[in-house]
Order: sequence, then C-alpha cells, then structure tokens
Amino acid sequence: MPGLLRGMARTAVVAGTATAVSNRVSRRQAGRWAQQDTAYVQQAPAAAPAPAPVAAPVPPAPAAASPTMDQKLEQLQQLAALKEQGILTDDELAAQKARILSG
Repeated sequence: MPGLLRGMARTAVVAGTATAVSNRVSRRQAGRWAQQDTAYVQQAPAAAPAPAPVAAPVPPAPAAASPTMDQKLEQLQQLAALKEQGILTDDELAAQKARILSG
C-alpha cells in the first residue's frame, strides 16, 4: 500500500508540474502574440483596411520549454512536502532533485 501511494503521489507531482508548465507556456505565447498584434496595429496606416484574421500558429510542445527557476523551486518544495509526509524515501528525493536541477 505505501508503494502504491508513493507512485500515485509521484504521478500527481509530475502531472501537476506538466500542467503548470503547459499553462505558463500558453500564457507566455499568447502574450507574445498580443504584443505582435499591438505592434502591427500601431505600424499600420490609418486608411488601410483591417487585415483578415490569420490562424494562430500552434504553440510549441510543453516538453520543449525548460522550466524557470521559480518552477524548479516549486517542484522542489512539492518534493520536500512529500518527503515530510513519508511518501518519498531519501533516495527517491535525491533522484528527483537531481532530475529537476539538471533540466
């Protein structure tokens, strides 16, 4: 039973981290597109008709983005909480820390 809980907790941390990274990448890309749109509108002459809407490019996959320091710190805090709860062993904690810090 503890092994099952540990596996479920690890899966939850990984899934939560992936979701957070994906959301952050999406927000950042949307912000960039908004800035580009604003810059384009400011550069366009006043008499020119508005261009037809263009389909937005597909954002890059979340796995391609490297996590920021804030995201790494949040992941490490989650791991520490799991360690305090007894869900992770010292070896598992060390392996996950190494994985996070190397990424």
